[in-house]
Amino acid sequence: MKICIVSDSHDRGPMLATAIAEAKTRGAECVLHCGDLIGTNTLLASLKLELPIHVIHGNNLGDPVSISRLACGSNGQLRYHGNDADLILADRRIFMTHYPHIGEAFAYAGNHDLVCCGHSHEPEIRCLENAKGGQTWLVNPGTVAGLGAPTATWIFADLATLTFELEELER
Repeated sequence: MKICIVSDSHDRGPMLATAIAEAKTRGAECVLHCGDLIGTNTLLASLKLELPIHVIHGNNLGDPVSISRLACGSNGQLRYHGNDADLILADRRIFMTHYPHIGEAFAYAGNHDLVCCGHSHEPEIRCLENAKGGQTWLVNPGTVAGLGAPTATWIFADLATLTFELEELER
């Protein structure tokens, strides 16, 4: 299963939709948004692309009530998880959090194949040796909005092979 991993879209809906559209053309079946989604208007263009979107809080969440209502009316396309999410996709256990330090702790714990985070606006892809003697991937897609960063970035991932490609958007 191929997925699109984004974070820190803030109120830049068109950039979020551009990343998701590109991922969809490459075969993505799902989107993970690692927080800092300001409100429903940021999601409207992305929902038209008809991919399931998993969303968590960040520290810049503008209207959680409105996002919850949108999720309730989306027939399961938008899944709003709150502060974090523990998912199973394509037989891979995935944890989503907004904060890198929490993501790193979960990756070291070794209960997940993949841990996704955001917040720093700095992309990172690392494979960590975990406490259970295995490996866990820790990925931060940076900021799809490009705020406070040299480029707007997102990650295209293949869960079957656990491969991750950092992608850039033109602003």
